[in-house]
Amino acid sequence: MNGESRYEVEGLAVPDEIARLHELLEQAGAENPDINPTDLMLFETAVIEIATNVVEHGRPEGEVRWRFTLEVDDHALRAVLRDSGQEMPIELAREMPDEEAEGGRGLALAGAILDEIAHERTDEGNLWRMVRRRG
Repeated sequence: MNGESRYEVEGLAVPDEIARLHELLEQAGAENPDINPTDLMLFETAVIEIATNVVEHGRPEGEVRWRFTLEVDDHALRAVLRDSGQEMPIELAREMPDEEAEGGRGLALAGAILDEIAHERTDEGNLWRMVRRRG
């Protein structure tokens, strides 16, 4: 691949929209067949974990808007997820919870999969940056 491909989807952060993220990542894989399938699968897992957290914890519930942007180049898969939700306490450096814990694995899993993960609060809401370098 030479250059960069860019993909974007936006809408409400509700459960039905998770399928649109899957479709967008599937499209990126189909249009960039040189992406290692394992890299794409792991990246998708991390993206969906973070997106699901936004859907489940974003407030006001059912009213949070989001925009997901994916860039694919020769070196990495890069994504930015912006959401309009209220500020949430985010612990990116958390350890994987023990086996009996009922939740809290999503961010820990995403952090283990991604080469870079960042969250910041902006005037518009929450901004997530995710990077997985290509193998």
